[in-house]
Amino acid sequence: MTETMNRLPLFSFLWPGMLWLLALVLVLGAGYIWLDTRRRRATVAHPAMRSIGVAMQGSTGWRRHVSAALTLLALSALIFAIARPQAVMTLPSRIKTVILVIDLSGSMRAQDVRPSRIRAAQQAARVLLDAQPASVSVGVVAMAGTAALAQAPSHSKDDVAAAIEGLKPQGGTALGNGLLVALTTLLPQAASDAERLMNGGDVAPAKKPGAPGDDDAVTPGSYAAGAIVLFSDGENNAGPAAEQAAQLAAMYGVRVYTVGVGTIEGVVLSAEGWSARVRLDEKVLKQVADVTGAEYFRLEDAASLKKVYRALNARLAFDKRDQVEVTAFFAAAGALLAACAGLLSLWWFGRVL
Repeated sequence: MTETMNRLPLFSFLWPGMLWLLALVLVLGAGYIWLDTRRRRATVAHPAMRSIGVAMQGSTGWRRHVSAALTLLALSALIFAIARPQAVMTLPSRIKTVILVIDLSGSMRAQDVRPSRIRAAQQAARVLLDAQPASVSVGVVAMAGTAALAQAPSHSKDDVAAAIEGLKPQGGTALGNGLLVALTTLLPQAASDAERLMNGGDVAPAKKPGAPGDDDAVTPGSYAAGAIVLFSDGENNAGPAAEQAAQLAAMYGVRVYTVGVGTIEGVVLSAEGWSARVRLDEKVLKQVADVTGAEYFRLEDAASLKKVYRALNARLAFDKRDQVEVTAFFAAAGALLAACAGLLSLWWFGRVL
């Protein structure tokens, strides 16, 4: 979806053939210049009118041309409106539900992000929660070796915040399960397809999602009523692959924004007699975001928290780019310019034009 929108022209016309009418504006402009030049020559040719012409020019000056210029601009704007212009615009979001998926795997205890990856993820989730308008319900999915709904979608920010703060690191990482639980929480009708994928089945849904009787494929990222935000370091060692879960989410049009928590070089983590270097796996997180028509962000230090929050919150608040017809804008501009031309002419010369 993102690639398709990027290929669209930023500005285009539904009826570009009507732009030939702009030649009329050039003809009228040339006619006005010719008539003005002819009047000046007539004034010079008749000595009796010369003093009157000088007096008129001194009293009106540039004002004589303002109304004509505004009229030509008004006509140009109206011709643009006739050609039905359209522009690619970022539209306000219609999101009603956001599901936060927080990775609680052992690697999230690493402290390459201060105070730790899990605490940084919780802080980012809290900041994002606080920024949501009251009309948006927020749910929380806890993900480790398995995944479970820690907080059903709620409008109570206190309840959601308590659920986020109560999360503790565990063992194992099941990214795919976490995404599937979030998807079925957002869209209960996807439960049978998610269960089949959890049991080792294929990704393709048994029934194409969408309106009843609608056999058209759903465009990735087209579901406007909700989104999933995943906070993780990208490591996965249980359940279905995250890429498969992302493909199912894309089939339902659900966007999965991913936030990578950690650093590329990673850190050595020691626990219960074993040591291992845990790194941020950006590849899988980027794939999940790309497949679902969303975006990937990296949270690698405390300083980047505000930047990630602002960017992610902007995507959730203004998340849809689409081609919108802006004919009304040009029609209104043409009408306003024409009104200004008439009023100024009436004020200065006692006539409309």
